[in-house]
Amino acid sequence: MNSTDLDKDVKRLVHENVYDKGFFSVVDILLQQNYLTNKDYDDWRFGRVDYLEKVCKINLVKLTLINKLIMKYSTELDLKSSWTGYNQYGKGINRRLRFSKSGDKTIEDSYATHYIDKERMIELNEKSAIN
Repeated sequence: MNSTDLDKDVKRLVHENVYDKGFFSVVDILLQQNYLTNKDYDDWRFGRVDYLEKVCKINLVKLTLINKLIMKYSTELDLKSSWTGYNQYGKGINRRLRFSKSGDKTIEDSYATHYIDKERMIELNEKSAIN
């Protein structure tokens, strides 16, 4: 997928997720684009993979582009950013998971941020309360 197609796909997924759920995360987008499989995601969440980028089916240049596009569209939509800690699933030590090989704080934070449309969340909550 070239950069233009990737841009269109990320924009579409951002809008769909905000409309359907009122929020989204980078992990949501990677799963929906099939750059990350559910099995690989689960392996990472249970600590069987050192860092998430290791199991993504896309190169680092495109992963960086996806993160930049997500930030661009979340800013355009005036979404609230919310850092979310990803901890290992399962019993034992509750350790923080890594997204990148480097562990750089800026990179880690970009992956761990969820983007929320508060007004849409209220609409969805009101709609579900009626049903």
